[in-house]
Amino acid sequence: HVQLVESGGGSVQPGGSLGLSCSITGSLTGRSCMGWFRQAPGKEREGVATIDSDGNSTYADSVKGRFTISLDNDKNTLLLQMNSLKPEDTAMYYCAADSRGSCESFGYWGQGTQVTVS
Repeated sequence: HVQLVESGGGSVQPGGSLGLSCSITGSLTGRSCMGWFRQAPGKEREGVATIDSDGNSTYADSVKGRFTISLDNDKNTLLLQMNSLKPEDTAMYYCAADSRGSCESFGYWGQGTQVTVS
């Protein structure tokens, strides 16, 4: 049973920074791909960043150069460092895992953590 628990959300002024964490427990394969997604009120969920088992990362154009995704394997924790935050970054942020490693089929999701930039 895989469980993902996000933390680190909160309120910040534009231009500020926040760091999100996702605690990973359970039996994910070594080839798993991890990702951060977000959903703002009235909008569809969108991908923010992914990182595969080789450490390759991808980012949405809207966050490139501002957000950094990383995976601490020793602590089984997925991280998202968010800098230069903008009001449009306001959303519920979700951690997700794709146990097949394709970064295309995320079957495990956390409950989300709110980020508000204003």
